[in-house]
Amino acid sequence: MKAVGSLIRISTFEVENLQKRLAQIVDARTQSELKMAVLEAESEMELANARADAEAGWYLVGFREGVKVRRKAIQDTLDSLAAEEEGARDALSEAFEALKKYELVAEGAANAALRETARRETAALDELGLRRVAAR
Repeated sequence: MKAVGSLIRISTFEVENLQKRLAQIVDARTQSELKMAVLEAESEMELANARADAEAGWYLVGFREGVKVRRKAIQDTLDSLAAEEEGARDALSEAFEALKKYELVAEGAANAALRETARRETAALDELGLRRVAAR
């Protein structure tokens, strides 16, 4: 029974660590999505600035190339984080399944111990009753 308790504690610890890791991945993905939104806003502002000022238009081509490079880098990061998040979710799901198995084993062992205790008490009471009947 002690071994099952240890397995449950270890599995619970693993689940907690995987939950923390998943939260970190989701946070990083959110940050990257925010960077992408900021980049898009900067791009729109620069386009509006170029439309308003002819001299600023000369720099628009270079700015757009830079935006393409930054957008690709952020998108690559987002794609990598999406794959990592999927893997972390799968690992978390497996860890939850393992924890549930250990909990079911512990519950079964506890139920078996209760049944054995009840069986022994019943046997003791039956024997006591038989002794009283035999003593009459």
